[in-house]
Amino acid sequence: MDNRQALGSWLSGPRAAAEEAGVDFGYRGQQLGLPEEGPGSIARPGRRLGALVVDWALCALIAYGLITHRYDQANANWTVLLLFVLSVLTVGSIGFTPGKRLFGLRVVSVRGGRLGILRVVLRSLLVCLAIPALIWDRDGRGLHDRFSGAVQVRV
Repeated sequence: MDNRQALGSWLSGPRAAAEEAGVDFGYRGQQLGLPEEGPGSIARPGRRLGALVVDWALCALIAYGLITHRYDQANANWTVLLLFVLSVLTVGSIGFTPGKRLFGLRVVSVRGGRLGILRVVLRSLLVCLAIPALIWDRDGRGLHDRFSGAVQVRV
């Protein structure tokens, strides 16, 4: 390999270099046995982010209106706590939050069906910490979903 080829593979990234070497990545969710498109396929990042924004705004509005009556650090703390409670109650019982329902998403177990309550609590706690939700695997699942054995799919 000459220097130009090495530089080109470095600029295009590890995925392009792996594809050039013959590695087949498939589509997101293929390793989990999910369809490529349509209902049951992996939820795209834009939908997931939109659902989180709706849930966060709903919790911030509740914290402002019922608890703090001002926008400050106390309101932010209450918002995170309410987001945790909302996520545990709704994902644990019906499989989606109001924001996820609005964007046509559902949280299910990788093995199929609903998540158990302990996995829902773990997932909700990790979502509130934010860092695990910002790190994704090649299927587009955040660490919070991987650790809890969950996947967000389209309805």
